[in-house]
Amino acid sequence: MRLLSFRHASASKFGALVESGIVDLSARTQGRWSGLREVLAAKALPDLAVLAKGATADFQLADVELLPVIPDPEKILCIGVNYASHAAEVGRDLPPAPSVFSRLHNTLVPAGGNIVRPKASIAFDYEGELAVIIGERCRHVPRGRALSVVAGYSCFIDASVRDFQKHSVTAGKNFPATGPFGPWMVTADVVTDPQRLELTTRLNGNIVQRDTTDHMIFDVATIIEYLSTVTWLEPGDVIATGTPDGVGLGRKPPLWMKGGDKLEVEISGIGTLSVNVVDE
Repeated sequence: MRLLSFRHASASKFGALVESGIVDLSARTQGRWSGLREVLAAKALPDLAVLAKGATADFQLADVELLPVIPDPEKILCIGVNYASHAAEVGRDLPPAPSVFSRLHNTLVPAGGNIVRPKASIAFDYEGELAVIIGERCRHVPRGRALSVVAGYSCFIDASVRDFQKHSVTAGKNFPATGPFGPWMVTADVVTDPQRLELTTRLNGNIVQRDTTDHMIFDVATIIEYLSTVTWLEPGDVIATGTPDGVGLGRKPPLWMKGGDKLEVEISGIGTLSVNVVDE
């Protein structure tokens, strides 16, 4: 399934994307769950699959306003320097363990929305990434069964405000509206191996990043094992798994985003996350 969160007629909803459009699963579950985070907590994805199968669309994609796939995750955890090629381009050593930082909720941006270049920055960088969405409350998950706690996968842009990141990763990653997430979640029964995906980032139609997820230093299962050792993972938690080489910082001269740019991240088997860059 492809599940998404959206707004229609001022109401926040969730649904399934089918060939004919969007099936309104909020209505078809009669308000039992307020959003996808509650669906995951109730382990109700099989119920949604039954309702979506063969259903006629209630809305067209163009008729709704998309929201971040999980609009209200408890945690957004990000992995830095997780491709050797990216480590090399920014002059970093390979990390001995996953390098973790977190994002705030107000950094999230939906597909089709605006990613905001802060007025305090002249060095606004793109980072296309695979996002993992956790499907159950878990702790101390061994690597061998780590993928079993994944609800699905999506696209993420972990944009960096490099002027601030050079002295504080937390500051450089947490300006409002700098973390696009979407356009939908593809459930884990469809994406059976997250290490066999191709990721492509385009800035104004030009390919700036292209790599495959098998080149991650720490694969998805290892990341989940590590994070679940540190803390409880909750349904709807989002993990951004790191970016490959090609970022603006690694180019000579650097390639920074500016107002008027269009940024896209496409991941095979998932879809394309497109946003507009605007100046604050």
